Amino acid sequence: MQYRKFGYLFSILLTSACLFFIFTKGFNWGLDFTGGVVIDTHFSQPANLEQVRSTLHDNGITSALVQTTGSTSDVMIRLPATGSDAAIGTKVKDMMTALDPNIQVRSVEFVGPNVGDELTESAIYATLATLVLLLGYVGMRFEWRLATGGVLALAHDVIVTLGVFSFLQIEMDLTFVAAILTVVGYSLNDSIVVFDRVRENFRKIRRLESEEVINISLTQTLSRTMMTSITTLFVVFALLFWGGPTIYSFSLALLCGIAFGTYSSIFIAIALAFDLGLKREHMQIKIVEKEEFEEGF
Repeated sequence: MQYRKFGYLFSILLTSACLFFIFTKGFNWGLDFTGGVVIDTHFSQPANLEQVRSTLHDNGITSALVQTTGSTSDVMIRLPATGSDAAIGTKVKDMMTALDPNIQVRSVEFVGPNVGDELTESAIYATLATLVLLLGYVGMRFEWRLATGGVLALAHDVIVTLGVFSFLQIEMDLTFVAAILTVVGYSLNDSIVVFDRVRENFRKIRRLESEEVINISLTQTLSRTMMTSITTLFVVFALLFWGGPTIYSFSLALLCGIAFGTYSSIFIAIALAFDLGLKREHMQIKIVEKEEFEEGF
């Protein structure tokens, strides 16, 4: 706890920089949010996605998203609209015919910007609703000071992750939204472990000040927090480097969120609760005395 002010300073500088990039550079929205063309194809044999991507790139289509849908022969190609739907479908079919003469183009659908705007609003509302519900849950399950610290730490993690994507101008799609909500749940889980140990120690250790009890609780949970985060990051790094471009934004968002979520659980969440006046009496079990009624009149 004696270093919490350094944590505050670092987080203020970091979130300020992230907000600066968010408001000045904006985001590189993917086709899910901006609209475009979705082409559903069926290859006569298992498709080589890297070969499909390189063929599109060689023909001047650099922002296409290529992924399988179900089987390895069913491939969905998503790209920005650059003309009529029929012309785009014909152009892509000609490209893919060179790879597989028996390819079938099942459908060519246009996703308009109105749908993209609706998806953007839904993503924002989903994230805000999650934070509000988590605030209510932690407030009822523990104490409002812990709830405030936990939700502010979650907001810190989300802002930092958004700032990284804005600074690097990495394309954001619906998988990114899924990653943000995953980060919120993961970070809150870390904070809940610390909160629970603090509550337990407040009830067990009665001769120490609040700061000392919190330090003991952090020390007891530190090894668990670090081991969990490091082993999870092994998986995230594997997804980031070998998962392919389809889940790249998802993996990078998880990497940023888990790394900073571990930091915020230790230096931000419980520290804010402490500075908001968290004390032993706030964590004690309330004993309700039953009134004794005299029998008979």
